[in-house]
Amino acid sequence: MDLDLAAKLQQPAHSKIVLCVLDGLGGLARSETERSELEESDTPNLDRLTETSDVGLTMPVGVGITPGSGPGHLALFGYDPYRFDIGRGVLEAVGIDFELGPDDVAARGNFCTLDADGNISDRRAGRIASEKSAAIVERLQAIEIEGVELFIEPVREHRFVFVLRGSGLGEDVTTTDPQSEGVPPVFAKGTDSASERTASYVNEFVVKAAEMLADEPVANGLTLRGFATYPALPQMREIWGLRAAALAVYPMYRGLAKLAGMSALACPGGMEEQLSVAREYWDKFDYFFIHYKKTDAAGEDGDFAAKVRALEEFDKHVPSLAGLGADVLMIAGDHSTPASMAAHSWHPVPFLLNSPFTRGGSVQHLTESECLGGSLGIFPAVEALPLAMAHAGRLKKYGA
Repeated sequence: MDLDLAAKLQQPAHSKIVLCVLDGLGGLARSETERSELEESDTPNLDRLTETSDVGLTMPVGVGITPGSGPGHLALFGYDPYRFDIGRGVLEAVGIDFELGPDDVAARGNFCTLDADGNISDRRAGRIASEKSAAIVERLQAIEIEGVELFIEPVREHRFVFVLRGSGLGEDVTTTDPQSEGVPPVFAKGTDSASERTASYVNEFVVKAAEMLADEPVANGLTLRGFATYPALPQMREIWGLRAAALAVYPMYRGLAKLAGMSALACPGGMEEQLSVAREYWDKFDYFFIHYKKTDAAGEDGDFAAKVRALEEFDKHVPSLAGLGADVLMIAGDHSTPASMAAHSWHPVPFLLNSPFTRGGSVQHLTESECLGGSLGIFPAVEALPLAMAHAGRLKKYGA
């Protein structure tokens, strides 16, 4: 829906909307069983909810396009991911409450493991503990780059935020992450003169950091991606009339929610704490975004069994999730992360919407194959929020 039209049609109501995103929800069948992670998992609570819900498959960005987590979530929040493309660095920085200025270019950093030949053997350095990562970041903070200010802040596990501050910096800088193992990190390049200047500072940092990390046993390398400056994003309160709250553990998703105008509520624990915080703030907000990361982490690690376990663990929380009493409950994914690919993919993602107006039907399991035959069919993820708003009685009739 056009955002200007949405602002005209939205109307106040006392209804509540909950969006629960299982990161990387979609998967693919493995050859041994010809069953996907969702098909393999035992999820009785999710099955019961599915039977009374409208289901389908969402297309996060477009046919054949593999989305990052940013575009995948933005679409579910009602933003056209083609129009609003926010770099990962900004999301990470905002997520840890780093105040970006107009002269800042931010990037997402990953520690990685390099072998004796300088090739990447683990893109995430074994997901090292946050405490260890923070100690390494502290060492890197001693690096100085003449001509710009440099900020490096820890995020979580192997992730950190990299920020350059200076006049005349561009954001169109290529990643240093080759997105695969068995090859070395690459040097950054700029696509215009301002971005070339940024890239030169980035590469200078990378060289100095490599010398400093050489003695690290696991996190002896790093990559940088998602270079970006602070964007102007229309706010959910202005567009949809929603007082929105986010319950996400990982800073990147908190950052994305904050850019959209949501209040990021503190909940450093898992789903149990997230649901507890939602109950605590239930009367103060109209819309709650709840994020579940474990499905994506297992998929990216190529661990089929771990993703099945993550789905089954989530299923234990479904009664409490439904018990919040939302007028509209959506369970969705920002993208597919099949364990067989150990990466994000372009495949459509299972989606469920439950409200007093849903019809239910023949679909009994929230799986890729059954959702294909659901009443919602395959539809753009950007249409999920308008659909929820309609079910919540928050959209006026259009036209005479």
